[in-house]
Amino acid sequence: MSTTDELLSLNKRLLDSITAGDWKTYEELCHPQITCFEPEAHGHLVHGMAFHRYYFDLPGGGGPRHTTLVAPQVKFCGDDVAIVAYVRLTQKLGPDGNPTTTAFQETRIWQREAGRWRHIHFHRSAAD
Repeated sequence: MSTTDELLSLNKRLLDSITAGDWKTYEELCHPQITCFEPEAHGHLVHGMAFHRYYFDLPGGGGPRHTTLVAPQVKFCGDDVAIVAYVRLTQKLGPDGNPTTTAFQETRIWQREAGRWRHIHFHRSAAD
């Protein structure tokens, strides 16, 4: 498997863990000091895992979801840092029972340390 394929596979596993509410896998893939900009943070840079853990601990799960990555691109910054960028489409049922799709532009940065890739930063914004 190429490094590009490995990173796309890890990124999919990360997104699957979010969709499934699988904190153990999410925690395994992310660096403990991960940083991010995302809509839920209202323009603030978030550090660490506690902010994300809150969402995993919410009851429910919101029903079935399907995630599609549109045109994923992997760019390398040397041998041990890579950027994965794409549009993420998420399909789910709305409160009225009708299907809805949301779109977010995501950039995720992965770093390899001691032979292991870990997710270290992301930026997510609505693709309106």
